[in-house]
Amino acid sequence: MKAFRILSLTTMALLLAAGCATAGYSPKSEPAVMVELDQEMIQDNGSRYGEDSVQCVRNWSLYAEYHRQRNYEMAWEPWRYMFEDCPAATRNIYLHGASMVRYFYNNETDPDKREAWVDTLMMVYDQRIEYFGNEGYVLGRKAADLYQLRPNNVQELYDLSERSIELQGMETEAPVLIINFQSTVRLVEAGLLDPVVIIESFDRSMDIIDYNMEHNPEDERFFRPAKNNIESLFEPYATCESLTQLFGPRLEENPDDIELLERITEMLDDAGCTNDDLFFMATEQLHSLQPDAESAFLMGRLNTSRENFEAAIEYYQQAIDLYTEDDREAHSENIFRSYWLMAEISYRQLRNMPRARRYARQAHEVDPTDGRPLILIGEMYAASANDCGDDEFTRQTAYWVAYDKFAEAARVAEDDAVRDRAEQFASTYRQYFPDRELIFFHGYSEGDSYTVQCWINRTTRIRAR
Repeated sequence: MKAFRILSLTTMALLLAAGCATAGYSPKSEPAVMVELDQEMIQDNGSRYGEDSVQCVRNWSLYAEYHRQRNYEMAWEPWRYMFEDCPAATRNIYLHGASMVRYFYNNETDPDKREAWVDTLMMVYDQRIEYFGNEGYVLGRKAADLYQLRPNNVQELYDLSERSIELQGMETEAPVLIINFQSTVRLVEAGLLDPVVIIESFDRSMDIIDYNMEHNPEDERFFRPAKNNIESLFEPYATCESLTQLFGPRLEENPDDIELLERITEMLDDAGCTNDDLFFMATEQLHSLQPDAESAFLMGRLNTSRENFEAAIEYYQQAIDLYTEDDREAHSENIFRSYWLMAEISYRQLRNMPRARRYARQAHEVDPTDGRPLILIGEMYAASANDCGDDEFTRQTAYWVAYDKFAEAARVAEDDAVRDRAEQFASTYRQYFPDRELIFFHGYSEGDSYTVQCWINRTTRIRAR
């Protein structure tokens, strides 16, 4: 007869009490399978019931009835006989045994005996695998119980959950993923695993979680809390260097894998690594495979930060063009922002004022109440004053059209800060108007019409300061 030490098939709820309950996880139960015995079954399947099939049937009947009544003390001995002498009779031996072991463990006060129950529980799981297979799933349950009862057995928890995930793949249950990731982190902190394993474990966990939330939406209530838990644990280890180390080679091997590209950009973005070369390459490749207005705008921002200004303008224009006519009104704010950034870059970085004015006007057409595009045009006019004249008088005429734009911006701007800025510019640049004597000297009078030359080429009204 085998040495016999038996203790607990912990439910998933107990697992979550130890680490996942705060996330609101409610696990699935594992139903017992009811089997009705008769003499014919015994004769046909004698090997299934051990050497003494009559005793197996007798003890099965006894323990099953006592278990049904929750009289675990009376059920224990016939159940124990079944476990030792009829181990292949029914999977219920292991399911019912778990509930009894849990009862005895919870009602035991002696620490040594409680530990003995834990040892027995592990034996129950091992024997269940031996006779009924389904190793990956059962190891996950075993890990869940061990996590509850011996949370400091970190290496064993890691080994059990790793093997379970290896066998179950996308069918791995959410608590097993949490146990695995927590034990991985603890082993890395103890110097027993390379830190890159955390990245690999996280990536694998997210694949499984995302798969289940997409293909099994009814299970999202299980996997969503697990995802939040694992992401929280992962945050301190999500360095740009470690993410690049993990995903760089994968991107080289699979440059057209859209799911991989989305994972890379999402993780790098969450980790604040948007200035990293890998983020740029992955985002650029993702945009080339699945171009849309949002990804085009993001590429514009990335190229701006890298001072690739002409490329940035091209991407901003793409973002505008990728909106359909039906979308333009709903996304007018994004369209305005693209034109506005194109105007800013054209003026401040590229010093191409005619192009900057064109983009600023387009931005103003999208949102006539913003005011900033008109201020920008006014700034460009003022900045061109010396270049748009060849004498003292003509070098001051650009301030008239600059003032006009500032005054217009102040009239239309709904934002108080923009209106105040426009009024301040208007007041400042009015001081640069030519005086009456200079106007008269050049043969003009206040109120006359005047066309400012060069790239500005705008008609305004003559005024003295």
